[in-house]
Amino acid sequence: MGLLIDSTVIIHAERKHLSPADLVAELIERWGDVELGISVMSAAELFHGCRRAETPARRVRREEFVEALLGAIPTALVTLAVARLFGELDARLSARGRRIPTSDLLIACTALARGDDIVTGDRRHFDRVPGLTAHALS
Repeated sequence: MGLLIDSTVIIHAERKHLSPADLVAELIERWGDVELGISVMSAAELFHGCRRAETPARRVRREEFVEALLGAIPTALVTLAVARLFGELDARLSARGRRIPTSDLLIACTALARGDDIVTGDRRHFDRVPGLTAHALS
């Protein structure tokens, strides 16, 4: 089992002024020696947050943190297998009136395709995805 890290966890770490190494150490301490990954969709969410920074200095700090983190933890790509899962699950969830945001479903499908669990600061969307195990950060 691996552990896919949701952007909420990374944002939390940046706000607590943790270094990427501190975050990795914290995750390994809590979940053991598991393979860590970040969905490319989470990376996109983080880059979005960098661009929304209120000041140029804050933007630079965020960008440095995100780039350092992406250098420390491998990025999981959206593959054709992920796209197939996405199509299937999006249709099933939509039919039940339980659709979740595209970004969260892409992250969830990336985890499912890799056989990973997710660690997140907000489980409400991920808990709707059948077969996915989502762990709360707290």
